[in-house]
Amino acid sequence: MVDVDAVATELYGLRPEEFTAARDAHVAEARGAGERDAAKRIAALRKPTLAVWTANLLARADADQARRLLELGRELREAHRTLAGEDLRKLSHQQHVVITAMAAEARRLAGDAGQEVSEGVRREVEQILRTVLADPDAAETWARGVLAKAPPQVVGFAELAPVDVPGTAPRPKRRKAETEAEAENGTRATEEQAQARARAEADRTNREAELAEEALATAESERVQAGAALAALDEQVRDLQAQLDRTRQERDRLGAAAKEADRRHRQAARETKAARAAARKAGH
Repeated sequence: MVDVDAVATELYGLRPEEFTAARDAHVAEARGAGERDAAKRIAALRKPTLAVWTANLLARADADQARRLLELGRELREAHRTLAGEDLRKLSHQQHVVITAMAAEARRLAGDAGQEVSEGVRREVEQILRTVLADPDAAETWARGVLAKAPPQVVGFAELAPVDVPGTAPRPKRRKAETEAEAENGTRATEEQAQARARAEADRTNREAELAEEALATAESERVQAGAALAALDEQVRDLQAQLDRTRQERDRLGAAAKEADRRHRQAARETKAARAAARKAGH
């Protein structure tokens, strides 16, 4: 039975230019084994971008480091929920240092694997790691080294609603000017977040368009291959039909020759019998 998860683990460990051929080979193998559902699921696996492959490479190279990043993400989310300002500042600084170092390490690993990574791709890897910190689902997938595409960007931890912590005193009321300034800053931050989300959505749409084009190219290649295979089979059918026609003609010829030989045999037998009778009669 085809293990689709194992196949995915294998494929996302390959360099991007090796991905498609290896995936198609697994699809053909699954179809040959009669496992159509597995073949369909494998065919749906999308080739990762260079940045996603580099991020996967990092997770695969050091599982302990990947787990530490996931733990940092959990601590950041918890600090935000509980409004632990000092913890949040410390963890945010740690986040910046860790992500910068990990992205540099990912770039080095890619170079060791024979794949040059540009500064732009390194920044994409940083963004993927930031999203991993904020998104538990993306974090688990990345930690297994099987990210198929860059997860949608998350702007900080704004989607995590703060909660009251038992035992903490309520915050004192602030002056109107402070409140208005905070409101203005919040509005500006919201606008910046909205712009960042719009850019992230545009990036996601562009990536999906690229994936759709790749899927179309793959489907076209499969269509051409299937058409060529069908044409070859039609040619074989025509050759076999012609061979069958020649065989039937030869059979008819041999059948007619056999009938003629049988007729001659019967005639020779009659003539022999008559000659023997005439000889016996002459002997008397």
